Amino acid sequence: MLDKDHLAMLGRRGLLGAAAAAFAGCSLRARLSTPSDYLVTTQIPKDVFKLGVASGEPSPDGFVLWTRLAPDPIHGGGMPPNSVLVTWEVATDEGMSDVIRAGNAVATPELAHSVHVEVEDLEPATHYWYRFRVRGQESPIGRARTAPAATAHVDQVRFAFASCHSYQAGYFDAYKHMIQEDIDFVAFLGDYIYEGGQREDAATIRRHDGSEVFTLPQYRNRHALYKTDRDLQAAHRAFPFVVTWDDHELENNYAGQRSENKDDPQLFLLRRAAAYQAYYEHMPLRLTARPSGADMLLYRRLVFGDLLELNVLDTRQYRSGLPGIEGPPPVQPDDGTAPSMIGARQEKWLFEGLSASHARWNALAQGVFVGQRFLPPKTEVANVPAPAHNVSIDAWDGYPAARRRLLGFLQERRPTNPVVITGDVHNNWAVDLKASFDDPQSPTLGTEFIGTSISSGADGADGVSPRIQFQLDSNPHIKFYNGRRGYVRCTLTPEKWQTDFRVLPFVTRPGAPISTVASLVVENGRPGVVKA
Repeated sequence: MLDKDHLAMLGRRGLLGAAAAAFAGCSLRARLSTPSDYLVTTQIPKDVFKLGVASGEPSPDGFVLWTRLAPDPIHGGGMPPNSVLVTWEVATDEGMSDVIRAGNAVATPELAHSVHVEVEDLEPATHYWYRFRVRGQESPIGRARTAPAATAHVDQVRFAFASCHSYQAGYFDAYKHMIQEDIDFVAFLGDYIYEGGQREDAATIRRHDGSEVFTLPQYRNRHALYKTDRDLQAAHRAFPFVVTWDDHELENNYAGQRSENKDDPQLFLLRRAAAYQAYYEHMPLRLTARPSGADMLLYRRLVFGDLLELNVLDTRQYRSGLPGIEGPPPVQPDDGTAPSMIGARQEKWLFEGLSASHARWNALAQGVFVGQRFLPPKTEVANVPAPAHNVSIDAWDGYPAARRRLLGFLQERRPTNPVVITGDVHNNWAVDLKASFDDPQSPTLGTEFIGTSISSGADGADGVSPRIQFQLDSNPHIKFYNGRRGYVRCTLTPEKWQTDFRVLPFVTRPGAPISTVASLVVENGRPGVVKA
C-alpha cells in the first residue's frame, strides 16, 4: 500500500520521471539529425553491456534489437547523464564477418540509456546475428529470426511460451533447456518481474534489491536485477521474444486504474506510469509501444505466413471493475454495463482481426485463465452460508460478460482453429473452451493451454492436492493438469497444433533436468484437446 513516504517519492520522482520521458519523446527525432551532439566528452564506464542484448517483434522483413547501457545495473545503471551514440550491426553469420546492416542509435538518460532499433529490409524466415558497440566496447552477439512472408505457405512454426519468473522463489534453469530447443520465438505471457520487497523467510532463494517498488528508479533497478540472470540473458540472445504483461510488472491484482490496495487513483496512475516506462525500457518493443504517461499500447498482431496469426492481448490496462482474488461467480448482464476485461477498443480490434484472418491457426496470447474454473468454497463466515464454489475474480471468471462476448464471437464467426495461450497460475493446464461451461454437451469452440511458471511458487509438485482435485472434479472441460515448473513448447503444422509441457523436478537449486510430462494435440478443424 502507498504510505506517506511512497506518496512523497511518487510526487517528486514520479512526476519528474514522467516529465523527462515526455521531453525525450518530443525531442528525440530532432536530436537524431545531429549525431555529433551525442559524442559525450565524459568517460564511459567499462562493462556497459551487463544486461545483455535481446531481439523481439519478428516481422517478415525485420525485428527489434534491444540493449541497455548499465555498468552498475541495480544502482541506477551507472551511466553519466549524457546521451550516447551506440552502433548496431546485423550479420548473416554468427562470427559477424558478413555484416549486411548497420547504423547508429541513441541511448538517452531519459530512457535509462536503453536502445530500441527497428531493423528492416531483411529476408523472411531467416536467422541473423547482431551486436552493439559503444566506445570500443562490444556487446555479446545475439541471434534473431524474421517471420515468414505474410502470404507464404508455411509448413511449420515452433515456439515456446513462458511466464512468471520470481527471482526470490528459484532459479531460471528452464531457460538453460529452452535455448537447446529448435524454436522460432518465445512468447512471454506476464510477470517478468515481481514488484514485492525482500522476503526474509527460509524459502527465499535469491533476494530482491530492496523493498516493494513504486518509483521509476526502483522499477528500473528491479528490471535490471532480473536482467542480470545469466539464463534469462541467454534465452534473449538465442530467440526473439514477444512479450505481454500481467500484474506484477506493476502491482499484484491491479485492474486498470484501480489498485489492489485501493490507493488514490491519481497517485496509482503515477506509479503505473513509472512501471510502464521501465517495462518499455527493458523489453525489445517497437517505438509504437513507448508509453505516454500512464498509457502504453501493448496489444498487437504478428503474422507467420498462412499458418499462424498471434494476437497479443493486454488483459490489465483496460480492465474495469474492482481488483479481487476469489469470490462467488459474479452475475453480470449483457447490456453493456458489465465490467470489461480488455476494453471496448481492444475487443473491437481483436474481433475484426479474427474475422479477417486467413491463417490456419488463430492464437490469443494473454495473461489470465479464460476457461471457467470453479474453486473450493470458502468456509461459512458470520452465519453467512458458503457458496457452492468460488472463482478467481482476477481471471476471466471475474468478467463473465466479457467472456460470453468472446465465446459468442467464436461460435458465431468461426475463426479457424482458435487457441489461447495463458500464464499466471503457476501450473500447467489444458482446457476445452465451451459455448456454455455449465453444459458439458455444448459445443467446444476452441482450446486453452495454460503454462506453468519459470520459478514462481518454488519447486511445485506432481501430485494433486484436495484443492486441485476439487477443480478437476468440478470443471469437466479441464482436460489436463500438472504442478511442476518449466515452459511450454508448441509445434504447429497445417494438420495439427502439438503442445509439449516441459517440466523441471526442482528450481530451488541449480542443475534441474527437463522432461516432457505430457503432449497434447489440437487437430485442424476439430476444437478440443486429445493426447498426442
